[in-house]
Amino acid sequence: MSVREKSAIAPKNSYWRQMGKDILRDKWLYLLVLPGILFFIIFKYIPMIDLRIAFMNYNPFAPDKSTWVGFAQFEALFTKPAFLKVLRNTLVISISKMIIGFPIPIILALLMNEMRNIRFKKVAQTLLYLPYFISWVILAGIIMNFLDPSNGLITGIIKAVSGKDIQVLTSKTAFVPMLIISDLYKGMGWGTIIYFAALSGVDPQLYEAAAIDGAKRFRQLLHITLPAIMPTIIIMLILNMNNILNAGFDQIFMLYSAPVYDVADIIDTYVYRIGIQKTDYSFTTAAGLFKSVIALILIVSVNFLAKKTGNEGIW
Repeated sequence: MSVREKSAIAPKNSYWRQMGKDILRDKWLYLLVLPGILFFIIFKYIPMIDLRIAFMNYNPFAPDKSTWVGFAQFEALFTKPAFLKVLRNTLVISISKMIIGFPIPIILALLMNEMRNIRFKKVAQTLLYLPYFISWVILAGIIMNFLDPSNGLITGIIKAVSGKDIQVLTSKTAFVPMLIISDLYKGMGWGTIIYFAALSGVDPQLYEAAAIDGAKRFRQLLHITLPAIMPTIIIMLILNMNNILNAGFDQIFMLYSAPVYDVADIIDTYVYRIGIQKTDYSFTTAAGLFKSVIALILIVSVNFLAKKTGNEGIW
């Protein structure tokens, strides 16, 4: 073995040796992370082997008789009017949720950070966090009761204010706003937790120095608080871009019905009907792969733009 080959192998051996020492030193931390790693390996990475179904005419009852069709499933995907409609619905719902729902937790965290009454602050935080821990199955039942056409509380308020008997769950104009509001109600508490954690890391001495220099609370917010939590905001934006084609299957599946299919049917509910109910696994796998590729492109692009503008990315 030549000297050059030995010098190339030596850094690799030292790298693995150092990694082994690090794992041995922090073995309990790695053991703590192990269940999460196993979850992603078993339920996320191993199933990727069957992505080949998207390029086949898959026969679930006789897999050996499945035939390779290349990109035929993708051609069918983009030429079906039904898929183009659900793609439009998915983008409208998910982008609307992001535009309205992304800044609200930031604003709430900033407002609650200014509260001086600690007891009221804790009660408000608890009320905000609680809906996040309620499943969509339970929350959908509560929403249906509130929007019941005959004796629903919210339905009665709408009728008393507008004088119109609006059936929100079957109205094409009211259903999507209801999805956005209920999703905001359920998820904004979790967002405030994240931004509260970022706010807790701001050095109080910065506010004291700013106050001495004559800066009021609003100026301190603009020049200290927002720049301090900006890395967290950028990271959350990058992660949210990953969900641009995930409009919320659990929420919509529990609440929608045939009268609102035109505006509420999204890729996930369409895949459920075609893939599970009609057993067209190849077509729905192609739709799922399309979603994943778009999500990957978006998250890489936003991360690249964040790094280019001087902000921190997720890698």
